[in-house]
Parts: sequence; C-alpha cells; structure tokens
Amino acid sequence: MKEGIHPDYKPAKIICACGHVVETRSTVPTIHVEICSECHPFFTGKQKFVDAAGRVEKFRRRYGIKDKNA
Repeated sequence: MKEGIHPDYKPAKIICACGHVVETRSTVPTIHVEICSECHPFFTGKQKFVDAAGRVEKFRRRYGIKDKNA
C-alpha cells in the first residue's frame, strides 16, 4: 500500500437495533444498523411464509381467469 493515501483503519463496533454488538475494523468508529444476523428472520428460523397460492387463486376468481392446466 502507498503511504499517506489510505484512510485510517481502526477498530469499530457495529451496533444493531436489537442490541447485538459486533466488533470489526472500519474507517468510522461506530456503525448503527437496523437488523443483523441475530435478529433477521432468515437466520433465526422464525420466517413467515406468505400464502402465495391463495393470493393467486383470489386474483383469478376476482377477474374470472380460468386455469390453463385445468
């Protein structure tokens, strides 16, 4: 690396809204985030599945669309 052209790379903390803190290195001392791997539904296993099939059927009934496969 060339001397004098790069910013200072210091220890930093990433703070989530849920309270989880991750220590890393960055050019800024603290980074605030809304969601992290401790509280994100994908990582916690508490995902909500949307009933897409029911929504499609409701749309088809509303507009009188017949199913091609039926």
